[in-house]
Formats: sequence, C-alpha cells, structure tokens
Amino acid sequence: MLEYFLLFLSAFAAATFLPIYSEGMLIYYLHQELNPLFLLLTASVGNTLGSLLNYFIGLKGTDYLIKKRYLKQKEIEKTQKYFEKLGAFALLLSWAPIIGDPITFIAGVMHYDLKKFLFLVFLAKLGRYLFVMQGYFIATG
Repeated sequence: MLEYFLLFLSAFAAATFLPIYSEGMLIYYLHQELNPLFLLLTASVGNTLGSLLNYFIGLKGTDYLIKKRYLKQKEIEKTQKYFEKLGAFALLLSWAPIIGDPITFIAGVMHYDLKKFLFLVFLAKLGRYLFVMQGYFIATG
C-alpha cells in the first residue's frame, strides 16, 4: 500500500513545476509486480491532481496579476476566447515534459471550464502512463 501512496505523491509532484519525474518509479513498481491497473490509476490521478494545483494557482493568481497591473482584464478576456477554441488541444499536450505544466497553469489563468480541464488532463495523463507501461511490457517480454 505504501508503494501506491509514494507513486501518487511522485506523480502529483511531477505535474507541478518541480523537476520531478514519476515514470521511473512506475517502472520500478511494475518490475516489483504490483498491480498494473492500480499503478496506472494511481499515477494518472496523482498527476491529474498535481495539474489541478497548477490550474488553481493560475486561477487565483489572475486577480493578483491584474491588481499589480502585470495583466489587463481586457487582454485576458481576449485571450480567453482564443483559449476556449484551442484550449482542448493544448490540454491534450499536458502530458508533455516542459510545456505540460505551464499549459495547465495557463488554463487556470484563462478560467477554462474545470470539468473539461479535468477530463482532458486525465485523458492525457492516462495516455502517457499507458505508453510508459506498454514500453515496459514490450521491453521485458
């Protein structure tokens, strides 16, 4: 049980701006013959919730940025329309290293629909971990 909790924490932290990667831990636990389905769900949920933290930081940070005049409300509204059209495609890249974390933060700044956000990000994270697991199973035969 501790292994799943540690994987959850690793996946959560990996989705934030911290330089942490959870794939190695996932592979290690697969090698230890833990339940692959539970590992997949644990990593995917943890990583999605870490992205949700980025989203809320962006969401709550918007008011601060406007108050300090780093952003203008008019600019945000203009960009929100654009993000509403293309945000789904961007969020499907939330699994990607380097660009994924900022995308989830920007979704919060843009006040992107939370239900859509969670669905798309979970789908992207699930796909990433499925890809890693498939690679492991192919490599180990």
